[in-house]
Amino acid sequence: MKTATLPALRVSPELRQAAEEALRPNETISKLMEISLERFIAHRAAEDEFIARGLRSADEARQSQVYFSADDVLKELKSKLINAKSSAS
Repeated sequence: MKTATLPALRVSPELRQAAEEALRPNETISKLMEISLERFIAHRAAEDEFIARGLRSADEARQSQVYFSADDVLKELKSKLINAKSSAS
């Protein structure tokens, strides 16, 4: 597959300097930008899926009329966290 280029990116001198200072050995600004873009896209996809799950859950709750209080949900999450911590020990 052929590679493609993205439009040039104009940034402030301060941002350019900060990016250069963040580089790892043998890493280029182009590679840093590529990695950053890949991570952003993955984050955006996860965010979109999170929102979609929330909307589906809200629809299901409206249809079933089964709702849970925030206190009940927090208690359940706290219980899971305690169990996970004790299992990890």
